[in-house]
Amino acid sequence: MTLNHIRPWRNIYRRKSRQIHVGSVPVGGDAPITVQTMTNTLTSDAKATIAQIQACADAGADIVRVSCPDEASTATMAEIVRESPVPLVADIHFHYRRAIEAAEAGVACLRINPGNIGKPERVAEVIKAAKDHGCSIRIGVNAGSLEKHLLDKYAEPCPEAMIESGLAHIRILEDNDFHEYKISVKASDVFLAAAAYQGLAEATDAPIHLGITEAGGLTSGTIKSAIGLGNLLWMGIGDTIRVSLSADPVEEVKVGYEILKSLGLRHRGINIISCPSCARQGFDVIETVAELEKRLEHIRTPMSLSIIGCVVNGPGEALMTDVGFTGGGAGSGMVYMAGKQDHKLGNKHMVDHIVGLVETRAAEIDAQAASEQPVE
Repeated sequence: MTLNHIRPWRNIYRRKSRQIHVGSVPVGGDAPITVQTMTNTLTSDAKATIAQIQACADAGADIVRVSCPDEASTATMAEIVRESPVPLVADIHFHYRRAIEAAEAGVACLRINPGNIGKPERVAEVIKAAKDHGCSIRIGVNAGSLEKHLLDKYAEPCPEAMIESGLAHIRILEDNDFHEYKISVKASDVFLAAAAYQGLAEATDAPIHLGITEAGGLTSGTIKSAIGLGNLLWMGIGDTIRVSLSADPVEEVKVGYEILKSLGLRHRGINIISCPSCARQGFDVIETVAELEKRLEHIRTPMSLSIIGCVVNGPGEALMTDVGFTGGGAGSGMVYMAGKQDHKLGNKHMVDHIVGLVETRAAEIDAQAASEQPVE
């Protein structure tokens, strides 16, 4: 019996959507919600772009988007695609020929904005290139670049205008017998984005790419994204996400996973449960957690670790984690394994010791999972 059967109030019932593929990665249907990011290097600098893609993949990115604003960018895409460990999405604005060139270079998906890609005839050429080269397409509606006739009709960006834009573009794709598409309706305003996504989710069964666009810096953007994306994901809306931060793309991946982990929708790496610390703490909680986060970044196995400064909540939190440490007195605390008291540990050696325990437990979990895999 799973935890969700024991505690049904934890269940999130995901909206039923069609499944497409971005390269080898399924999006929609019953596939895991994928985490995306976007490079901020010059795409014409293939070496720098490949290095950043690798760093994002190491952090857990399932898909990476790369901007293709000019011919110098699409000229390097074949090399970047060849070296990338994950499927790539070419981000296209204004110049439909860049989309065709990116498709020819082997990208897995084309992101086009119906507000600025041009006439339907040009979109049809992009669709043909996608078909010819096995690309999917993301329709990327953005409140900041809606078509002029919709702004004239609605006077300002609003959910109705964004949904109308997206559905009109869907019709263009489907009229050209193209169905390997997903769609987003992004805005920097959380309320506008949420309302648009809710309306879109009712209007189509297409996979939905979630994002709060131009969310801000690391702290403010994380908060805004957590509120906007978190609420939509809680409602079951969203098949793939991108957290847009004015920060290192690796940070976007980390935040994306933390949002999904907090809702039980995706599990990767260590989920650290720690207290904010106070005068009761038996050790420096803040410094300890910061060091543990850094030293456990390489762990990909889903695990939980509680680091609590005192015995008020420490034992209770440790009951629900794989590994736990609760501060005590006289410079030592208690280690818990699988929710049970295991042994005392001096504060001086706690970080090294806890890292070792986590690594050992992760190896055990991985070995068990491997042994349970069916033999072909």
